[in-house]
Amino acid sequence: MPEETSLRLDIWLWRARFFKTRALATAHVRGQGVRLSHLGQTRKTDKPGALVVAGDVVTFGKAGRIYSVEVTGLGDRRGPAEEARALYRPLEADL
Repeated sequence: MPEETSLRLDIWLWRARFFKTRALATAHVRGQGVRLSHLGQTRKTDKPGALVVAGDVVTFGKAGRIYSVEVTGLGDRRGPAEEARALYRPLEADL
């Protein structure tokens, strides 16, 4: 099976364990929106099907915190927390 080079935003947020279910990740993207930076271009999206690739920066608010992370991997599944942390690199502390 060929390795994936991109992944839906909602699936990536779920695999990276920012949300407990994919449905919650989808609802958050649709309702709150997410900033997605790709190749130096930043845009706000409310589309859960937006594609992310390694190197993209994903920024979103949740529970009073701002998360800004660089995508370092896409993952094959929603694994344990240690595996999920390998999918991103935090860029900044809470704002």
